[in-house]
Amino acid sequence: MALKKKLPVGVEFFNDLIRQDFYYVDKTGLIIDLVNNQAKVNLFTRPRRFGKSLNMRMLQTFFEVGCDPSLFDGLKVSQDSELCKKYMGQFPVISITLKNVEGLSFEAAKKSLKDTIATEARRFYFLLKSDRLEESDRKSYETLISISENGEYDMPDTVLEKSLLRLSILLSRHYGKQVILLIDEYDVPLDKAFQYGYYDEMVSLIRNLFGNALKTNPDLYFAVLTGCLRIAKESIFTGLNNFCVMSILDKEFDEYFGFTDSEVKEMLSYYDLSDHFDSVKEWYDGYQFGSREIYCPWDVINYCKKLCADPDAWPEDYWSNSSGNAIVRRFIDMADAQTRSEIEQLIVGETITKEIRQELTYNELDTTIENLWSVLFTTGYLTQRGRIDGKKYRLAIPNRELRELFVSQIREWFKESVGKDRKSLDNFCEAFLQKDTTTIQDLFGDYLWNTISIRDTATAYKENFYHGILLGLFGYMRDWIIKSNIESGIGYSDILIEAPRNRTGIIIELKYAEDGNMDAACQKALAQIEEKQYAALLKEDGMRNIIKYGIACYKKDCQVVAG
Repeated sequence: MALKKKLPVGVEFFNDLIRQDFYYVDKTGLIIDLVNNQAKVNLFTRPRRFGKSLNMRMLQTFFEVGCDPSLFDGLKVSQDSELCKKYMGQFPVISITLKNVEGLSFEAAKKSLKDTIATEARRFYFLLKSDRLEESDRKSYETLISISENGEYDMPDTVLEKSLLRLSILLSRHYGKQVILLIDEYDVPLDKAFQYGYYDEMVSLIRNLFGNALKTNPDLYFAVLTGCLRIAKESIFTGLNNFCVMSILDKEFDEYFGFTDSEVKEMLSYYDLSDHFDSVKEWYDGYQFGSREIYCPWDVINYCKKLCADPDAWPEDYWSNSSGNAIVRRFIDMADAQTRSEIEQLIVGETITKEIRQELTYNELDTTIENLWSVLFTTGYLTQRGRIDGKKYRLAIPNRELRELFVSQIREWFKESVGKDRKSLDNFCEAFLQKDTTTIQDLFGDYLWNTISIRDTATAYKENFYHGILLGLFGYMRDWIIKSNIESGIGYSDILIEAPRNRTGIIIELKYAEDGNMDAACQKALAQIEEKQYAALLKEDGMRNIIKYGIACYKKDCQVVAG
């Protein structure tokens, strides 16, 4: 049996992907559409982990002088022989990624930017000996790649702002052709600058760098930029007229970033994993770009790789674990009562209607909760389920992976929030030892009212939410031994507690009252404790005093009964 192609986890270089026999979902149609519909400057905004960098490497490989045509054999673009003849390998290409341009200070970030541009400029070392350049041109090139005595790039500040313009002029003179400019992750330096407090300086630098290269550059054939956010035009793209933005709301190019349903089915079939399609769809599908339903490619590839090694592997959160989720936490921290209610609607699978602002400056991102809705949407934490009117869209959580992320962030937020009120926590836990059901019910009800509940359609999932809240509250009792879902008697109890005072053991069984009849649910919980003999493990551990609780929950209400 022939060996299967390798799965390209983290492979960003198109050359490596093809030559090293990795599985490739053909996105070369992007080349065709770009050639036929390009503007002078093209900006694609997509969430992270949707294939932006790989597509940029693909564009570089195709257009750049010296292209190996065999890399595109059998791919969609190769079917257009006239286009390939006219464009393949016909242009000098400048390709940089700004994803690593950062620093705790503006000077450090500026040095990182210089290093990035100088490294790319050094690819064209042949310019030093080009007979098509004047001596002054060669000296101009030397300033882009100059190295200090300590071995570091030493580009002068006065050169940096015009470095991309200067490099494109030199390449155009050498080749006698205009240049294609590719800038990946253009907004990362602004994000880092905002985080570390030098945003205004970085905006000025990027505005001048881009303005020189994209606006006043006669040697530019066209440019492609990618990023997560569509930064306000007046912020860094001032004066660009032939400037086209393709966001996640636009139908143009909507199939080229991320995987479509048919592409996922084909991949799963290739690896004999078709039986896992439903779980892949539940966890990693659900994004809508333009008119297309899209899967996150990073997730699909990672999960397929895991399944190839272990057919019983459970889906995991790959996307959000690959980067920070500070934006979700800021959103939850800022949430008022109305917003918490809207989060509950999203988690249950409903949609909410919000106005989306696509153009924001970083200074505006979290100034209001309304702006944060837009940021969550553009960065992929939410997706759209249709336009209402004007700028209003129905928003939803895309899939189970993101839903789990919201739930985990809510639990962390809740734990930190309640931890600030130690007195109430002590009273709550003491009430369990005193068999004080009134206090337990009142305080637990207050906690439920002030958090963000999860009203899932599956009863077991809802019970898990309330279960998790109780475990979080008990977690502050350092001298208690708390056991969750552990085997005891002839079943698995929800929560068992061993408290040192009088060697007291506590059994808690939770039920969700689907019909709102919490009294009946409490009695059912207590009956289960007796029927399954949940006290057995506590008695084996030497607990002398056993207290049993049946707790019923319904939305944000609860009832507590002691047995």
